[in-house]
Amino acid sequence: MSAGPVTSVLELGANAGLNMQALHSLLPTAEFAAVEINHKAAGELRRFDWLTVHESSIFEFQPHAPVDLVLTSGLLIHINPPKLPDVYRILHAASRRFICLIEYYNPTPVEVPYRGEREKLFKRDFAGELLDAYPDLRLCAYGFQYHRDANFPVDDATWFLMEKR
Repeated sequence: MSAGPVTSVLELGANAGLNMQALHSLLPTAEFAAVEINHKAAGELRRFDWLTVHESSIFEFQPHAPVDLVLTSGLLIHINPPKLPDVYRILHAASRRFICLIEYYNPTPVEVPYRGEREKLFKRDFAGELLDAYPDLRLCAYGFQYHRDANFPVDDATWFLMEKR
């Protein structure tokens, strides 16, 4: 599946920018922006002169104009479930064309202990909830990242690419 030209990208919860760096290497002429609440991580993001950094909570972030691709990676899993509809609204409003979610998946909602804490990590069908909430979205592609992949050993997560129609 070809996503077609992507000229602008926004990542919500970009952390230190690993996803932004990878996408910038693939799309060097695109415009890039990131939202990051953590001050230290936002400082790391500011090292990249090609990236606009918004140091903010996603709940306070107001997108100025929609972008071609909006991305989350390991963000939604940390959002308290009653607040997810607010984040889904932001994702949908910020996207002109594509939304990509890379998150822990579970067919039914479940809370998982995180670093000894409760109510800090949640697994669920984030993409399914987004598709149900916004009928103008269609699922384009999906896949799984596996921690034992010899080329890209990352955490186990499922990714979903959706397109606005």
